[in-house]
Amino acid sequence: MRKSRAEAAVTRERIVEAASATFRRQGIAATGLADLMAGAGLTHGGFYKHFASKEQVVAEAGARAIEQTSETIGAAMAQATAKGDVPLRRAIDTYLTTQHRDHPETGCAFAALGPELAREGEAVRVAAGTGMERLIEVFGQGASRADAVVALSAMVGAMTLARLAPTEAASAQILDLVRAHLLAHLTSGDDAS
Repeated sequence: MRKSRAEAAVTRERIVEAASATFRRQGIAATGLADLMAGAGLTHGGFYKHFASKEQVVAEAGARAIEQTSETIGAAMAQATAKGDVPLRRAIDTYLTTQHRDHPETGCAFAALGPELAREGEAVRVAAGTGMERLIEVFGQGASRADAVVALSAMVGAMTLARLAPTEAASAQILDLVRAHLLAHLTSGDDAS
């Protein structure tokens, strides 16, 4: 029996959500279509009813992951503003956590997939570039563009290195040092608010 358009849209959405988490957890290259579809609770045979290629789902899933990060950071910054706190400080504290480090499937796509996204096809790179600009814009609500770029770049790098660190202590030190440095240098003046 053929699915209605509404049912097909729900299924497609389920695939994008599952792909977003699976790619961030396992990596793009390490995720086959069978893994991706199993994560959505579906058989791999139905993939091409919803997507023309793996690249298409990578672009959509990556965009979804970046939007989720933008929403999380944006909400934290809005909450800080409402409380009279420094928005960029809240963004840094929200991003550089052990929770984020330990759960890449729910975290920033750039920290989980940055090098892979850069090697993907044009559609993926365009989607990632658009998402990067959006995330910089979110950070820029509490800082200058230059500070937003520096903060995002440092945090993505710190998260990547914290995940690679050989011990919990080394990992925590990376997060703590980068957090302290960013807070000291980017949130101490009037440009940060």
